[in-house]
Amino acid sequence: MKERLQKIRENAVEKIQAAVDLNALNDARVAILGKKGELTSVLKSMKDVAPEDRPKVGQLVNETREEIEKLLDEAKNRMETAAREAKLRAEVIDVTLPAKKNNVGHRHPNTIALEEVERIFIGMGYEVMEGPEIEYDLYNFEKLNIPEGHPAKDEQDTFYITKDILLRTQTSPCQARAMETGKLPIRMISPGRVFRSDEVDATHSPSFHQIEGLVVDKNITFADLKGTLEEFAKELFGPETKTKFRPHHFPFTEPSAEVDVSCFKCGGKGCRFCKGSGWIEILGCGMVHPHVLEMCGIDPKEYTGFAFGVGLERIALLKYEIDDMRLLYENDIRFLKQF
Repeated sequence: MKERLQKIRENAVEKIQAAVDLNALNDARVAILGKKGELTSVLKSMKDVAPEDRPKVGQLVNETREEIEKLLDEAKNRMETAAREAKLRAEVIDVTLPAKKNNVGHRHPNTIALEEVERIFIGMGYEVMEGPEIEYDLYNFEKLNIPEGHPAKDEQDTFYITKDILLRTQTSPCQARAMETGKLPIRMISPGRVFRSDEVDATHSPSFHQIEGLVVDKNITFADLKGTLEEFAKELFGPETKTKFRPHHFPFTEPSAEVDVSCFKCGGKGCRFCKGSGWIEILGCGMVHPHVLEMCGIDPKEYTGFAFGVGLERIALLKYEIDDMRLLYENDIRFLKQF
């Protein structure tokens, strides 16, 4: 029995030394100490040993087992230490190398301009309202005093889905919907995306954004409109900004006007930015046409109102001195990261 145990020990030493990794070492452990291992088979044969010899043989078996387990643990520790050192060498970090910068995104120029406009009008007591981009012809044109066959329809080159449904050409339908509710007075702005069949160039796009405003209350006059837009221009472009109102025509307002602001680059003296005129056109406005009020269920003899509309992209182009609208949508990070 002693010779058999010595042979098992020698075989164990050979297998442990031959193991090149932890998997091979585990195979050696199973072959020697597992349920069907060499040393386990000796323990199972103890029933064949004479009773008087069992204590001595049992002691030899236990000593052999302890010695083999010790060798296995030492080999395992060596392999784990070697693997850990190799991993540390492979994953070494050079703290002198420049760190990787996180590319953190930020708001788009359009978003910055929109939030600035909303802040100004909310400060004046206005509510921000939105409406559907797919709109009925009834709200996009008819309730705004643009009946079928009106020239303004041709000017806007509309995208029609059906005869009565289209992609809205302005955010004014939100105003018509607000007036229809009958909840007066109204002080609102309606920002959103609009669509017109325009060719893409430096100042036009088939999809762009508008911000339109509406006030309806008793005793509203053109003076209220002028005061509101003058305050808006000063908040947006600076306290020295002046405004100029030029007569114009819009089907849904009467009287109507185009609004210019003094050039904030040259102070009105004339420069390349304002094309030498000293003024920059920013929006259209006017008093709400009585017929529009009537179609929305509001008595024009008791209530009056004013409306205005400005292109969001136009504000962004002016505010950040961008000379081509297409830059806002080309997603060139070299351009956008300036903001």
